[in-house]
Amino acid sequence: MRIAVASDGKLVSGHFGHCEGFHIFETDGKKILEGKMIPNPGHRPGFLPKYLNELDINVVISGGMGGGAIDIFQEKGIQVVTGATGEALRAAEKFLEGSLDPGISVCQQHQHHDECGGH
Repeated sequence: MRIAVASDGKLVSGHFGHCEGFHIFETDGKKILEGKMIPNPGHRPGFLPKYLNELDINVVISGGMGGGAIDIFQEKGIQVVTGATGEALRAAEKFLEGSLDPGISVCQQHQHHDECGGH
């Protein structure tokens, strides 16, 4: 399984589309085998879900995400977990342990600013 965590530095980003990059974790069962950081290639509506799908991502973790991105991920069979905080590595570990709440935090007022509905 491949997990992508929207990140600002080592921390989970509060907004998926405006993150600095993605920590990509290769996993086997409940173990992380390796991880790497890739830069965010740009925020355009619908682009990032397609980009991460092409990287064979199975799960996306973020602090918050717009409804359009969530819909595209769900159409592609990619699990979305939002509401995450803290270090990206720890968020991925918690997901694998089953202790990361798979809640959905949807940005209701998505206006492409640095803020997103209070996230």
